[in-house]
Amino acid sequence: MNLIKTPIEVRYQETDQMGVVYHANYLIWFEIGRTKLIESLGFAYTDMEKENVVSPVIDIHIAYKSPIRYGDDVYIETWLEKYDGIRTVYGYKVSGSDGIEAVTGTTKHVIVNKETFKPLSLRRSFPSWHQAYKKLIEGTNHGIRN
Repeated sequence: MNLIKTPIEVRYQETDQMGVVYHANYLIWFEIGRTKLIESLGFAYTDMEKENVVSPVIDIHIAYKSPIRYGDDVYIETWLEKYDGIRTVYGYKVSGSDGIEAVTGTTKHVIVNKETFKPLSLRRSFPSWHQAYKKLIEGTNHGIRN
């Protein structure tokens, strides 16, 4: 599996009264990991947006396993879980420097026209992006830069 590992700085404002990272902040960390994965392939969401296209989340699954606290060294691993030319599923694992898995999850995305929200095919709209994802799913893309 080709993945990218991104360090995350746990900020004090991300914690709750129990001293652990508030659950919704993991979704922000998922986005950070997803963006880094996309950038590692040589692409950027801003390129998509210049074409009046956005990529909304249409499904999220998240499992909380162990708390992360302010001051912890944290990493998010991100990979392409599934891709069919229309829908993209990213996988995530958040862990501390000790390797203990804290959170796992997936997000499912499509691309749509920004004005109409009409679904588009990544395969047709962004062929080079499609090819990179196809290679990543097949395990033949070793172009990921950590």
